[in-house]
Amino acid sequence: MLDRESRDPTRVRKMFSGIAHRYDLLNHLLSGNLDRRWRRTAARRLPPGTGRVLDLCGGTGDLSVDLVREGRADVVVCCDFSHPMLVRAAEKFQRKRLGDRCLVLEGDGLRLPFADAAFDAVTVAFGIRNLARPASGFAEMHRVLRVGGRLVVLEFSRPSGALLSRLYRFYLYRVLPRLGDGVSGGGGGAYGYLARTIADFADAPTLAGQIRESGFATCDWSLLAGGIVAIHAGRKAP
Repeated sequence: MLDRESRDPTRVRKMFSGIAHRYDLLNHLLSGNLDRRWRRTAARRLPPGTGRVLDLCGGTGDLSVDLVREGRADVVVCCDFSHPMLVRAAEKFQRKRLGDRCLVLEGDGLRLPFADAAFDAVTVAFGIRNLARPASGFAEMHRVLRVGGRLVVLEFSRPSGALLSRLYRFYLYRVLPRLGDGVSGGGGGAYGYLARTIADFADAPTLAGQIRESGFATCDWSLLAGGIVAIHAGRKAP
């Protein structure tokens, strides 16, 4: 279980900043490259031409790129609290010639630097677990969405089968930390922390309930990879 110190925003920001240089490589390696498909599937939960999208906890910008390339967003603001992650994102956007449609902004997910109803949609990929107070984060997402705006959350969940659950926990606790910290060169145990946040995180129905409790009128979900990953989709009602 994670204690309060483990979730301290300053500590979490430092960990992510320390692995930014290998973050994309490790996402692909540790997921068997499935993370690319998961992000594209999440992006497609938004209608084409959604408009202005906030990609919260956007990291190095992979989901932001998918949102534009899949025709789901006109403009994406990739917002994250780690400056080194956003440096990587900005470089990626320029390299892919998306700099005019994918913007970066450093910000705190619990105190978003945006006006009310500023966005047509909010997306979050693998970031809810790292918020010190997820309920406050969902409340902020609700605030910055226009009426009728959509929320899409791509996050780890819990496998349903007993055998897959055992294998997955072995992978989380024995393989992921050693491989992740080894390849990233990080001495702060970032991937051990990530493994614990995944193992301790809510299942899909529980997360859907938390989203509804934050003011979203609807929230459904779909499971991928045997329940290892879930995509939640909500809507802000009048």
